[in-house]
Amino acid sequence: MNPIDTISPSVLDDALALQRKACFANPISTLAERTADLRTLQRFVREHKDALCDAISLDYGHRSRHETLLAEVFPTVDGIDHVIGQLRSWMKPQRRGVDWRNFLGASNRVIPQPLGVVGVIVPWNFPLNLSLVPLTYIFAAGNRAMVKMSENSRHLAAYLMVHMPRYFPPEKLQFFDETGGVGVAFSKLKFDHLLFTGSGQTGRAVMAAAAQNLCPVTLELGGKAPAIVCEGFPLHTAVERIMFVKLLNAGQICTTVDHAWLPAGKTDEFVRLARGIVTKRYPSLSSPDYTSIIDQRSFDRLLNTLQEAREKGAKVLPLMDGPAFDAASRKIAPHIVLDAPSHCQLMQREVFGPILPLRSYSSLDDVIDSINAEPRPLAVYPFSHDAGQVQKVIDRVMSGGVTVNDALFHVGQHDLPFGGVGDSGMGHYHGHEGFVTFSKMRPVFYQARFSTLKFLWPPYGKFADRVLAFLIR
Repeated sequence: MNPIDTISPSVLDDALALQRKACFANPISTLAERTADLRTLQRFVREHKDALCDAISLDYGHRSRHETLLAEVFPTVDGIDHVIGQLRSWMKPQRRGVDWRNFLGASNRVIPQPLGVVGVIVPWNFPLNLSLVPLTYIFAAGNRAMVKMSENSRHLAAYLMVHMPRYFPPEKLQFFDETGGVGVAFSKLKFDHLLFTGSGQTGRAVMAAAAQNLCPVTLELGGKAPAIVCEGFPLHTAVERIMFVKLLNAGQICTTVDHAWLPAGKTDEFVRLARGIVTKRYPSLSSPDYTSIIDQRSFDRLLNTLQEAREKGAKVLPLMDGPAFDAASRKIAPHIVLDAPSHCQLMQREVFGPILPLRSYSSLDDVIDSINAEPRPLAVYPFSHDAGQVQKVIDRVMSGGVTVNDALFHVGQHDLPFGGVGDSGMGHYHGHEGFVTFSKMRPVFYQARFSTLKFLWPPYGKFADRVLAFLIR
């Protein structure tokens, strides 16, 4: 199929039927088969990494090659090694509940078994990572997969659709481009599990469509993840780390620092330090290390957000010498915004760009109350060497994940689960939890040769009374 052709619902139905038939023919894959699938996925990335970087850059207009290697290629390749190292133990049946019944020969087991066919709906911001990392856990659990790429990932989708079939047959893995309406039809398929990464608005629609089939979903959404720089933490260190994460992928990351809280009186110093760091890392907008905004709609939205904040009294401070933006390359200079009113778009919705609002505080309790008054974020980032302060934030602010004294890095730990909570999502993948998400943890009870229930078969009498009294004493 030509990747630019419109995909009809029947194509999706046929692909699902093909994979489901293969599931019934071979429902339980072996450790060797799963390991081979993972090594094949890893080999694909290694053999095509340069072309994959080029395709993603074409989709962006310009995407830093090093960012793609760091944030997409490396986590995929390294994550597969981690999963293979753990897979044998993950697949072992678990023995549960040792009590007097075991001495009679009865036993309990929990057996991880494949769900079947898993659907994956991928966003544009990290399209390789957010398609292949889930596939790592989907394949580790012994499943098959259908993957729907974003409309903003046309070059990458076309590349995957052409080259991936040389590595995996269609009954194991298929990729689909978004040619208009595909996402809606894809969401309505009767998958055994559906993973969606994207906006909360689209996530609600996906969940509603999946509900018609009672298809379980994992939703990885977003939100306004705050950094909280506590009194006493070295400000230069905080600025270095926050600005690296904030400007990675030009801020187009669901787990990036959306805004930062600073102790009262620290704002001017933060701005001064940030400007020095940014001009050193990115001498100009034309730097090959600085990524473009994904499309014109997002570019216009971010510029309009800055203009609205300015018109409502906020201080809008560019951190890079030269023009504030370049329309031809769709690059926007890093900006810090001070005193943004709470009712402007910058403070109401996820920024998702290279714009960092700063907020001052006098009391950590006030920061906690302010965060808790809003939807639960996908991440929270406390900066403090005071263990009590850190634990206070962890205990009182619920979020999908936490990185202490940095930002984003909890996402890249292969043995930690990743997922949101509340408005920022539901469910987990990564780590052992990823294997569990895409498995049916199936309970199995093995009855003993002699069943003690024989003593409780009707007609009930005084003996049954005595047995029950003994059991519930």
